[in-house]
Amino acid sequence: MQKTVEFLKGEIGNFVPEIGIILGSGLGELADEYCDIAVSYSEIPNFIKSTVKGHKGRLVFADINGKKVVMMQGRNHFYEGHTMAEITYPVKVMKALGVKTLILTNAAGAVNESFKPSDLMIITDHINLMGTNPLIGTNDDTLGERFPDMTEIYKKNLIKLAETCGESLGIKLQKGVYLANTGPSYETPAEIRMARLLGADAIGMSTVPEAIVANYCKLNVLGISCISNAASSHDGTALSHEEVIATTNQAKTTFKKLIVEIVKNC
Repeated sequence: MQKTVEFLKGEIGNFVPEIGIILGSGLGELADEYCDIAVSYSEIPNFIKSTVKGHKGRLVFADINGKKVVMMQGRNHFYEGHTMAEITYPVKVMKALGVKTLILTNAAGAVNESFKPSDLMIITDHINLMGTNPLIGTNDDTLGERFPDMTEIYKKNLIKLAETCGESLGIKLQKGVYLANTGPSYETPAEIRMARLLGADAIGMSTVPEAIVANYCKLNVLGISCISNAASSHDGTALSHEEVIATTNQAKTTFKKLIVEIVKNC
C-alpha cells in the first residue's frame, strides 16, 4: 500500500481526491471528458490490468465542478481470475489518498419486471451470492474493524441526494436491491426466478466486493446501476456483452449528467 500510494502521489502532486468513482461497463466516457491526470493500471505498483472489453484500465484524476475526484476507468472482476483482495485493493488505495465518498456504477440485468433497458437504479441494498467475501483473511486494523456492521452500506443521505439530483435533471430513477453473482456466464431463467424470490431488483457481476470494502473502510457509499437488459431473455433472444455495451451507450449521456450533478452537490 505504501509503495502504491507513494507512486501515485508522485504522479498527482498535491491533488487530494475527496470523491472516488468506479465506472462500470460502457460508462468510462466520463473519465475521458474530465481528465486532468491519467495513470494506467499497468504503471501502478500492485495494481492489476483490466482484461474486459470496453474497460480502459486507468486511474483518472479530475476537478469536476470544484470537487476533486479520482475515477477508475474500468474495474477488475472476480470472474477474470483475480482474487477478492486484488479487485478491492483500489478502494483501499482511494481511502489512503483521501477519498471520503465512493460512487459505484455498473451495468446490470433487470430482475424487477417493471424495469426497462436504459433505466438507472439507485442501489438501496445488496445480496452477495459470489460465494466469498473480500474481508476474509488477516484483518488490517488500520483500515477497519474485524466485524463491520452492514446495516447501511449505501448511505440514505446519498440516496436522497441522488433522487434530488435526478428530479432536478428530469431523470426518472428506479431504486432497488442489487444481487451479485460471480459470472462470467449470464444467469439462467431459473436463477432469475430465484433472485426475484430473494428480493433482488437487478443482478450483475461486480460492485458488491467494492461496496463491502468501502463500508469496512468507513467510506460513504452510493451505488447506481444502468439497467442494460432483462437478466434472462423472455423471448429466447441470446444475451451478450455487446447488448450490454449498446444499451449503456444509449443511457450514458443521462448517466453522466446524473453523476456530475451528484458530484457537484456532494
